[in-house]
Amino acid sequence: MSLEPQRFAAPADVARLGRNALVVGAIGAAASVAGYLSDPAQFFRSYLVSWLLWLGIAAGCLAIAMLHHLSRGAWGLMIRRVLEAGSSTLPLLAILFLPIALGLTEIYPWARPDEVAHDEMLQYKTWWLTPGAFYLRAAIYLAIWSGLSFALNRLSQRQDETGDPGLFRKMQTIAAPGILIYALTATFASVDWLMSVDAHWYSSLFGVYFIGGQGLAALSFVVIMALYLAKREPMKGILGANHFHDYGKLMLAFVSLWAYFALSQFLIIWSGNLKEEVLWYKERTEHGWNIIALGLIFLHFVLPFLLLLSRDLKRRGRPLLWIALLLLVMRWVDLYWQAGPAFSPHGLTFHWLDLATLVAIGGLWFAAFSRRLARRPLLPVNDPFMEETLDHE
Repeated sequence: MSLEPQRFAAPADVARLGRNALVVGAIGAAASVAGYLSDPAQFFRSYLVSWLLWLGIAAGCLAIAMLHHLSRGAWGLMIRRVLEAGSSTLPLLAILFLPIALGLTEIYPWARPDEVAHDEMLQYKTWWLTPGAFYLRAAIYLAIWSGLSFALNRLSQRQDETGDPGLFRKMQTIAAPGILIYALTATFASVDWLMSVDAHWYSSLFGVYFIGGQGLAALSFVVIMALYLAKREPMKGILGANHFHDYGKLMLAFVSLWAYFALSQFLIIWSGNLKEEVLWYKERTEHGWNIIALGLIFLHFVLPFLLLLSRDLKRRGRPLLWIALLLLVMRWVDLYWQAGPAFSPHGLTFHWLDLATLVAIGGLWFAAFSRRLARRPLLPVNDPFMEETLDHE
């Protein structure tokens, strides 16, 4: 089978999608600016949830790419370019972190000196939660993730250009410690960026819960893109039912993993029955937030889990597409449910800035993603396992 790079060039549709996304993102950004001028506090709070969603997809792509390099499965070769393009947007998301840094006092209670002065619990946590330390740690997290993505993508590009069969070993050498470093830094990042919106609460399981959500969001996005590419040349006839069966099984595993972490966290806090911990769940199961909690149980776990048990469904594009879209939406709902009650303690509320900031960041992010995806062949043509994988499929 011929594996010329030009044969696997991305279709023109990818670049067109990016241009359209940029226009939509610009409209969302204009609306977000208007929202900031009218209600700065709401803008920063909506922006945080939206940024965390798109960051989760990019960071999750990095994590799944490193898992692929370690396992060398055929499933990963087919979607490696999507994973690489997704993770390569991390520097952009680092820049888009700036509004969160500027709106620190509107988002986090520990960043308000007058509130800290009258709160013994916040005073106890000042050894970790201070603006300067927060900025420094955020820079470290984002620099490490961007550096891992750059190193792996650079080696992958060299593999395309030279065909050196030893480069995959170098990628494994980076991925092995990289996945551990990612897990550690993502755990600390979850505490800084999301858990600390309610600085009185803490959970030892929150980091893995956060990481599981990132992985599921990234995999859902990758499945959507893979289904899109599978209907167009050059991937038409290459990405087939066997691959989507594998992706469906991975989605089932990630859904189960997310549910396991969520249930474990709840059971530990329920059994401990400590005031500092149970109040977090109490606020999220009353005043309308209970509807969101039930929605997460049934739409983020029960329904996708039952549907993904079907072998035939996992091999069919359209049902898998709808499941992936549902999980992506529910990932945003999950983030909103975690952060929202800290901002609206008196009841469930939605603001149009929640959608505007989501569209603004998403449009800019997808434009950068599609640009990266269009630059290189859609398959790693010089990977030593590529031809064997194609022949087998």
